[in-house]
Amino acid sequence: MNAVTLASIEDAARALAGVAQRTPVDTATYLSELHGAPVHLKLENLQRTGSFKLRGATYRLSRLTHEERARGVVAASAGNHAQGVAFAAQQLGVEATIFMPLGAPVPKLLATRGYGATVITDGATVEDCLALAAEHAARTGAVMIHPFDHPDVIAGQGTIALEILAEVPDADTLVVPIGGGGLIAGVAVAAKAIAAQRGRDIRIIGVQAAATAAFPPSLEAGHPVTIERGGTIADGIAVVRPGDHTFPIVRDLVDHVVTVEEDALARAVLTLLERMKLVVEPAGAAPVAAVLEGLIEPRGATVALVSGGNIDPLLLQRIVAHGLVASGRYMTIRIPLPDRPGQLARVSELLAGVGANVIEVLHTRHDLGLTLNDVVLQMSIETRGPNHQAEVLDALRGAGYAPDVVAG
Repeated sequence: MNAVTLASIEDAARALAGVAQRTPVDTATYLSELHGAPVHLKLENLQRTGSFKLRGATYRLSRLTHEERARGVVAASAGNHAQGVAFAAQQLGVEATIFMPLGAPVPKLLATRGYGATVITDGATVEDCLALAAEHAARTGAVMIHPFDHPDVIAGQGTIALEILAEVPDADTLVVPIGGGGLIAGVAVAAKAIAAQRGRDIRIIGVQAAATAAFPPSLEAGHPVTIERGGTIADGIAVVRPGDHTFPIVRDLVDHVVTVEEDALARAVLTLLERMKLVVEPAGAAPVAAVLEGLIEPRGATVALVSGGNIDPLLLQRIVAHGLVASGRYMTIRIPLPDRPGQLARVSELLAGVGANVIEVLHTRHDLGLTLNDVVLQMSIETRGPNHQAEVLDALRGAGYAPDVVAG
């Protein structure tokens, strides 16, 4: 097994010069106030191709021999690795074939094709696509470019840590999303080595989506464990088994791995959009979700690695709506009413009195279970948070109504 070292990561940084962008590190004032310590964001969502994956793919391809390049490359990905490999292959004049799952986000699929790769959509999951890519490699001689489990890929991703610690030399904690572990493994190797050179330690915390979190059971077992894939909006980190190369690095160098639920991911995407004007995919927002949920103990300066911004606009629309509900900003209620004139006006008056904004109204006599003298009023309401929602419900109940919360 080839070792990943600070020297190999520094070599990767030289190879990436002129290809990968040096993405900004911004201070997040809102998160800092919530966290109780400085929080900075490493914005890899602003990287070429929209994610950090370009780094590992470029370094891996740059180290192929002329004979290997002539055979072409093949990869499997839900989108970000696909774009990274396609872009790197285009830059180096290498033919690339990418297997993507059926139902892969359309923007990622179109972008991958736009970089000149041949895209084959087949298989329900990334694991299916990895198997198909391996068969293609065996049949054609193309070089398999694994999305995370190769030393060169890990070293390429580790270049992010060099940039972070140049920008925030006093960083105490790095919070990094984890799928298969390539990103956090590279970051951990570089960050721990640089911190040791400076005579101090640095804390590395990984964040997984709770619905598909393979590292906690793997770390407990002491070896990579395959789990069942759960439904998560964070498709970029939905990996069912840690890599054989990445696992021992994470085991030895990562201090802690936490998990975040789907509501937390949605709130993080919404927070980044509203408060920091950043478009971030759920996987990339996972570190921010961990900060918002209070899962990171505040110490010194914390850097959350925002790993990607490739999100389908339709998914973003759903996430924003879900995030509003999850943060207590949106509520749908059903109110049984007597079928008498003036009831809608009275309810509207009550809501206006407590400062709730009505977004949508449905007034129906055809709901199951209604008598001939009853109607149901369904209202979607914009609120300012959980306390305000409670105030709205109390006002309605105090006036003799029995609101039932449908969402929120």
